[in-house]
Amino acid sequence: MDLPAIDVGVIPEKFEDVKVEGPSFPCDFFDTEIVHKIAQALLPGLASACVDNTTGDLFRSPASVAVDIRKEMVEYLTQRSESFVAESVILEDGPDTEVSDHPFDIISDFVDDFASSKRNLFSRVSGWLLSERREDKIDDFVQEMEINSFWLLDRRAAIAQTLLKNADFKNTFHCNMNFSSAEELDEHRSNCSFRSMNCMNEGCNSSFCAAHMEKHDSVCPFKIIPCEQQCSENLMRREMDRHCITVCPMKLVNCPFYSIGCQSTVHHCMVEQHQSDNLDSHLLCVLQVTHKDVSVEDLKQRVEQLKELSSPSELAEAKNVRSLTSAVKNLESKLGPLEVTVPKTVSEKNTETSDSVAQIPVEAES
Repeated sequence: MDLPAIDVGVIPEKFEDVKVEGPSFPCDFFDTEIVHKIAQALLPGLASACVDNTTGDLFRSPASVAVDIRKEMVEYLTQRSESFVAESVILEDGPDTEVSDHPFDIISDFVDDFASSKRNLFSRVSGWLLSERREDKIDDFVQEMEINSFWLLDRRAAIAQTLLKNADFKNTFHCNMNFSSAEELDEHRSNCSFRSMNCMNEGCNSSFCAAHMEKHDSVCPFKIIPCEQQCSENLMRREMDRHCITVCPMKLVNCPFYSIGCQSTVHHCMVEQHQSDNLDSHLLCVLQVTHKDVSVEDLKQRVEQLKELSSPSELAEAKNVRSLTSAVKNLESKLGPLEVTVPKTVSEKNTETSDSVAQIPVEAES
């Protein structure tokens, strides 16, 4: 049996309100995010109930029972949500019972309870509940219902609003205000914290209740914000990561001479300034590679010689290890061999020490 091509919808049964004196114009605004979340959970719950109810049955398929089980499901959820406050009072008296007071958790538990109640004997005893094949069939049936426009999202959202109002006994996710006139209600709705709003950032299609405006604005991927690395750019939040690791002038990079000893990390826009300020240390790094057995003091003298011989731009224009090494070799060919201070031997040091002791004047005895 195929699913109906057009969703006839199911509206939860409305119980007659008890007539009381007082306000008669209630605000019906909800937290749209929670309503959408509940509406999204209803279809997988229905799919689970239909699949488990027909598993092993040769004459029935999930699609053949979907309409009837959906009606049962809506009635069950409505009744359970209406009696939830009384149930929670009873549960609180139970031993070590922890019950979530979030409407989504409450209604999700109701959906699971209903799906469990529809399992046939085969699905209960065959190990079916733990099989991957069951999950695949549920996912496939959810997709089938979506393709056939069975139980559209806006229909589920209408039911979700009723369920949310019943389960949200703390009035955290819906407005429970009542007014004595339509004028008062209209005035309230224009400022109600649960009124629906659309994101004003260009490219974003999100809608949310007014109470969540700041929360959404703080994470909206389309919001234009300053660069996190404090460059002069303003860009969409969703483009920030790519900007910071690719083209941002303030991104941190290793010195071009990192491979031969300069361990500095600098902002990309400051690399040239760093090279100019640290030319001596970079020359020393190059010389330490080409003259491995020479002392640092001798190499420092060589650095001064190179600077005196070179033109003002010759060394400054060398922006990497290869170019600076080449410039140094050209200059060294003009300077000639590097003069190296030969370290003194131990015997020479001892001789100098004894000579210095012998030269110390000794006062005559009185």
